Amino acid sequence: MDKVLLHIEHLTKRYDKDTVALRDVSIDFKEGDFVVVIGPSGAGKSTLIRCINRMIDATDGKILFDGQEISGARGQKLRVLRSEIGMVFQNYNLIGRVNVVKNVLYGRLGHMPLWKSLLGKYSREERKAAFALLEKVGLKDQAYKRADALSGGQMQRVGICRALIQEPKLLLADEPIASLDPKSAEIVMEQMHDITSERGLTCIVNLHQVDFARRYASRIVGIRDGQVVFDGAPDELTDEMTAFIYQGKEHEMKLKESGPSRQVSVKKVVVQNG
Repeated sequence: MDKVLLHIEHLTKRYDKDTVALRDVSIDFKEGDFVVVIGPSGAGKSTLIRCINRMIDATDGKILFDGQEISGARGQKLRVLRSEIGMVFQNYNLIGRVNVVKNVLYGRLGHMPLWKSLLGKYSREERKAAFALLEKVGLKDQAYKRADALSGGQMQRVGICRALIQEPKLLLADEPIASLDPKSAEIVMEQMHDITSERGLTCIVNLHQVDFARRYASRIVGIRDGQVVFDGAPDELTDEMTAFIYQGKEHEMKLKESGPSRQVSVKKVVVQNG
């Protein structure tokens, strides 16, 4: 039997008395799963991801990651647990003025003493790993280019490399293709799927786009109004269930056809490990 890496039990998140983002969610994620969580905007997908990595705190419930409770972790214990959870953001969260390879290496900051992180003292092995990841996603020749000179799809691939250099057990991706054109989105999903599969990583990806979910997921979870309403294999997701999940927001189910991904400069870095 596959090991459960992430166990979520009766998870609820209230922002105020009138806003309940998650309602009594209980769900398990096994090692090696490539799970796509689908649902319209406001369904609770991003709240779920952010509760898992403790970017926000749940109101009620329990989250066990690799056998340890993360929902109540503090201080050093939380930092250690977060160092094993990589995060890919919709808007990349790269430092635009810094070159690509340094942006990748920032993923190691949570594994370094403070003085080394302040001085950027990365080991030879860490630098070698950064270049290997960039080569894997077809960006080795862009290593010394400023991050803000890249296209959106390229920046997202750098973001994936930054998350993977942490050597996480779990990779979370919150709407990683929402800002991309269809071709760039396909490249990003293909590479994220292939790399995590090769490494045996558990990956949880939030998407609006049902066609991408069906193509890449080993399992699909559907969320509507903060509740899990579907959990199964891609071929078990019926058109009727999809219509129920997206009722009134059917236009969100597919990427809009557009021109090349626009370039985005992000002037701060979010260090997931701290």
